[in-house]
Amino acid sequence: MNCFKHSMRSRSPIEIVGIVIFGIIAVIGFAALFGFAIMWLWNALIPEIFGLTTITYWQAVGILVLAKLLFGGFGSGGSGSHKKKKKSEWGKRKGEFSKWDLYDKFWKEEGEAAYQDYIKRVNDREAPQEPQTDTDDRA
Repeated sequence: MNCFKHSMRSRSPIEIVGIVIFGIIAVIGFAALFGFAIMWLWNALIPEIFGLTTITYWQAVGILVLAKLLFGGFGSGGSGSHKKKKKSEWGKRKGEFSKWDLYDKFWKEEGEAAYQDYIKRVNDREAPQEPQTDTDDRA
């Protein structure tokens, strides 16, 4: 396994420049779209509900950036190692379902008896105990 081979190394410099330009345009486009969506929702709802003033586009973009800083979101970012980690954890958990066969076998062989013993112990603890009297018949 070659850890130093990156997927962008096989692309030409013109393709890389195109991908970067497309990414920048996409980010600007989504920021504009979300800014207008926040401005429209705010101006349609908040003044009527709470009696606040309307906001401008740049104030809506500011709210978007503030929300991003405070709450995160918009994807996981990074190289996707977080997703790979979750996927590998699921693979480990998936193997745990085979343990249910063992559980069923245990329950058929020993579980019912163990459960009845537990019920008996609980009932014995909850049963009122007779007060012990110190009877001395020597007198």
